[in-house]
Formats: sequence, C-alpha cells, structure tokens
Amino acid sequence: MKKSEATISNLFDIEHTIAKELFEENEYPWEILDKIGDFIMKLGPTLSEDEYYHAVENVWIHKSVQAYQTITVTGPAIIGEGTEIRPGAFIRGNVIAGKNVVMGNSCEYKNCILFDDVQTPHYNYIGDSILGYKAHTGAASLTSNVKSDKQHVVIHFEDENVDTGRKKVGAMIGDYAEIGCGAVLNPGTIIGRNTNVYPLTSVRGAISADSIVKSTAEIVAKRK
Repeated sequence: MKKSEATISNLFDIEHTIAKELFEENEYPWEILDKIGDFIMKLGPTLSEDEYYHAVENVWIHKSVQAYQTITVTGPAIIGEGTEIRPGAFIRGNVIAGKNVVMGNSCEYKNCILFDDVQTPHYNYIGDSILGYKAHTGAASLTSNVKSDKQHVVIHFEDENVDTGRKKVGAMIGDYAEIGCGAVLNPGTIIGRNTNVYPLTSVRGAISADSIVKSTAEIVAKRK
C-alpha cells in the first residue's frame, strides 16, 4: 500500500460513526488518535438524555446497550445504540463505540474508535486504533501499540515511511476487514478495506485493500 491509499476516505465510510465530524477534519486516521478524548468531551454533553445514560462522569451509554455487571468503564467514553458489552470487558477511556458493536469478554479498549457493527468478541486488545465499519477481529487477535524500543511508531508504506510522532499507535483497520484468531497487528499497521488476515499471522506495515495475508511472506490479491 502507498501512503495515498491510507487516507480516511479510502479506509472508512464515515457515515457509519458518531465521530464523523472528527474524521472530516483530518486526512489520515492516525492524526485522530490525539483528539479522541477531547472530541468525546465535546460531543457527550450534546447527546440526548432521553437516549443516553450519564450516571458516570464523562461516560455516555445508550439506553439500548446490553452490558453485564462485570464490565469496567472509565471515561471519557461513548457507547452507541444496540452495542453489547460482554463479561470482563475493560473500557479504559477515550473510547467511542458505534451502533451494534460487540465488545467482547475479557477484551480491553483504550483510545480507540469502533465504527458501527464492529465485532471484537473474545480476548482482544484494541489500543490506539481505529476499526472500520463491520470490521471483525478473531479471538485473541491483538493490536500491538508500542514498539519494544519505545521509540516513535513509524508506518511503512511502499513509497515512504511516516513517523507518526507518537510512541503509541496500534492498527488502522478498514471497513469489512477480517482479522484471524491469534493474529498480531504490530504498531503502525494499516489494513485496507475488505482484507483478510490469516490466523496466527504477525502483520507489519500497510496492506492494500482486497488482499489476503497468509503470512508475512505471502500476501495475495483477492480474485474478483
């Protein structure tokens, strides 16, 4: 994938997120990561009290959300209509979850945006990441967000390398992407729309849309 393919408009349909305004103000998705918390604090107070619970400071949860007693939610956070929060989920702050999202058992979420109909059902870590419309992460797949040397995360494209200026950048996962069980998306990974990642695969860099990632050495285009 070239850098020009990693724009917000190429990765996401922003009609499927309550954070549409935030995406309209930026060109690349990693530019949004520093702005999620402030955006929630701006948007939250405008949400309808008839539709959202606001019993916890800086947390707005739609009244249709199905949540179990064993979850932990720390604000700022907005959880959208019809979302399910399964047992043991840990929402650590700066989290926006859209409509009909599955926030799975024993999953952890921190500084991330989940578009409508995202599914993260089992044992996932989603940190400093954006998951597009109907993206799905298999059990125990992870978005690794910190390099072992603790230096800035650099995104590797075909035509250039981009220093994000952040020590924590997870994955930008395009609409309809499927991430296999046990896969690890290394810091600064970009997954194009409608791309499949095989289970147990370690992914690094930027993967074009409509691809199949079978291993780090074998990435093929989908047949149309």
